Amino acid sequence: MTKLQYSNIINTLLQSSNPTIQYKTKKLIVDESETSSKMIALRESIKESDVAKSLLSPIDKDGTIHTHPYKKHQGPHWTLFCLAQIEYPPNDSKLIPLRDQVYNWLFEKEHLKFPQSLLIHGQEDRFRRCATQEGNAIWYSIKLGIDNEQTYELVNRLIKWQWPDGGWNCDKRPSARTSSVIESLVPLRALYLASKHYNDKKAFDYANKTAEYFLKRMLYKRLHDGNLILPLFTKIQYPIQFYDVLFSLFVMSEIEKINDPRCNDAINLLISKQLSNEGFPLELKNAITSNNLVPRGTYADWGISGKTKMNEYITVDSLYVLKKANRW
Repeated sequence: MTKLQYSNIINTLLQSSNPTIQYKTKKLIVDESETSSKMIALRESIKESDVAKSLLSPIDKDGTIHTHPYKKHQGPHWTLFCLAQIEYPPNDSKLIPLRDQVYNWLFEKEHLKFPQSLLIHGQEDRFRRCATQEGNAIWYSIKLGIDNEQTYELVNRLIKWQWPDGGWNCDKRPSARTSSVIESLVPLRALYLASKHYNDKKAFDYANKTAEYFLKRMLYKRLHDGNLILPLFTKIQYPIQFYDVLFSLFVMSEIEKINDPRCNDAINLLISKQLSNEGFPLELKNAITSNNLVPRGTYADWGISGKTKMNEYITVDSLYVLKKANRW
């Protein structure tokens, strides 16, 4: 793609009817200051967007969503995650009841016991836990300006639970020796953000250890044979993000590791997905848009999907990665 072609795509994003796309394009691509009056006003307008209103539609009179916090993907945990994803403005007090729902769940005593968690005698350095839950809770709490002392306790949990190789894993089998890429990318993002937010060097050091875990694997290759760790890595997935080519590179961009040469293969893979004279596609939409509670549902519309059609969310994130990687 030429600079002119990239410029055309950026102009298309800037003219989007979705304020999130406008805001992210200006923030991530155009480098407009988040503190400018125009940017603050634009971010505030996200509250009135169709996506934000849809995500918040199931909130009851008591301020909560009457389902399990982790209900995929319409419970309070995922509502807050998606709000942070669309750059919903921070410090909105009506999100506090949703945060408290999530924290009450995460801090239940049963949460750290089998089958949710497991500590095997003789393997105390490999606590089995789905660390993406704590990781996302940290990330969206800070992003949405609703973090508190419990948020910092979740940071300490991730640090305490990190496996020797730098990641995390929820595999309860005693034979599990290596961290899970699916369980490790979200905590990496969370620890890095927390290290900046709380000026916490320990969290920063632990995040760097996790970054090295991924970089040694070129983000997606097995150490022992160089094959794909997970075939789904090659498919751009949205709106729920755990581990794929775009999300991996986006996190590496956030933590200032995207220019490490070990990211190059994954960057080339992402570039290969760009549509001719257009943006990037959403290859695997991993939540079903519905006004009702359905398995793996979402209340919001996340745009068009399919290998041949541009998705605005995917395009702005992809351009951010390529910009940070100096690959325009």
